[in-house]
Parts: sequence; structure tokens; C-alpha cells
Amino acid sequence: MLEQVGSLIGSPWIYAVVALSILLDVFLPVLPSGVLVITVATAAAAGSATDVPDILALTLCAATASVLGDLVAYRLAWRGGARLDRAISRSRRLTTAQERLGAALARGGGALVVLARFAPAGRSVVSLGAGAAHRRARDFLPWSALAGLTWAAYSVALGYFGAHWLGASWLATAVSVGALFGAGAGAAYVMRREPRASEAS
Repeated sequence: MLEQVGSLIGSPWIYAVVALSILLDVFLPVLPSGVLVITVATAAAAGSATDVPDILALTLCAATASVLGDLVAYRLAWRGGARLDRAISRSRRLTTAQERLGAALARGGGALVVLARFAPAGRSVVSLGAGAAHRRARDFLPWSALAGLTWAAYSVALGYFGAHWLGASWLATAVSVGALFGAGAGAAYVMRREPRASEAS
């Protein structure tokens, strides 16, 4: 992937490719947008200042695309009507996520939104659940922005510092991607444990 990304590194199109990948993966969670961000950051660490994307710009691009993707999913789910409500009611995962998200936002907390950004498909479940439940945008979007910025900063840092420590190689990319997936597995584990802790208290 480094070679394919390398052909775009010197062009502003790299930001568009990153943004599009992140925008779409709220609907297609199988898209490797996190891997792409890490790969671009790794390539940036290996290049010169004149031919690579700016790390701050890459972080802001990834964070902005994440929030916009959440907003699109949220609005589509808001307008989804009875058909979407029936689809959610048939999915225990979506129903549970919708209930937990509503409870978290009602308490004035949205750590669940941030955790879900790292968990596999968590972003999709939370954004669609918030829209389908007609949660207020002012309760959801600030947490979505924090989630997007946290995820983007973490992903870029993994690629950038991984390349500095291990060199711009497949090893650096693999270790960085492994750390991203590790964070996702950790987030999914915490999200699964939280309801049990609540039930016990």
C-alpha cells in the first residue's frame, strides 16, 4: 500500500482520498480508512517537507471527514422513518446501542460515542442509532467531533511516530495498524462490560 499511496503523496488529492475513505466507512465499515491514514502518516514521516502531506492538515482532514460522515449517517437515520425503525428493532445490537446511547446522552455524557469510534463498526451503530432515536444534534455532534479528533490524532500519531521509531517500512505500518486494532478491541471490550457493571450496581 505504501507504493500506491506514494504516487499520491505529492498531490493535494491525497487529502481527498483520505476524506472520501473516512466519509464512506460509516456506511461500509470494511473500508480500511484507519489503515490508509496510518499509511499516509508513515509516508509523511519518511519524506521531505516539500513532497508530503502536512501532519496537522492530515489530522484535521481525517477528523473533519469523520464528523461529516457521522452527520450524514445521523441525518439519514433521522429521516429513515418506519422502515428504518423496523430494521433497527430486528437487530439486537442496534437496539441495545440505541438504548445505551440515549441513556449516556441523557446523563450529559458521551464517552460511549468516543469509544465507539475505535470499536469495529461502532461508529456506524452509534451514528445511525442517534439519528433513528431522534437524539438532539447538540447532544450528539460535540461528542462526535471529539471522537473524530481523538481517532484521527491517534491514527496519525501511530503512523508518524511508528515510522520514526521503526523506519518507514512494512514493519512500522504493521505495528501501527496492530496498535489501532488493539485500541478497537479494547474499546469493544469496555463497551461490552459497561452494561454489566451498570446492572450490578
